[in-house]
Amino acid sequence: MSDDNFIKLDSFLKWQNLVETGGQAKLVIQNGEVRVNNKVETRRGRKLVNGDKVTIGGRTIVVKLAG
Repeated sequence: MSDDNFIKLDSFLKWQNLVETGGQAKLVIQNGEVRVNNKVETRRGRKLVNGDKVTIGGRTIVVKLAG
């Protein structure tokens, strides 16, 4: 994971077991299958902070990072 202030979108997807690999994360993000705060996000390096909402496959997870 990243530092306590943010986590990159692709890392978040792997950390939450929403995808199995970094390659799969890259594909679902580039294909427009991931939404951040209700907007399609195609940047896998998008920095997520506490309170951001990530939606993939009909499932929404609120980002909660330590710190």
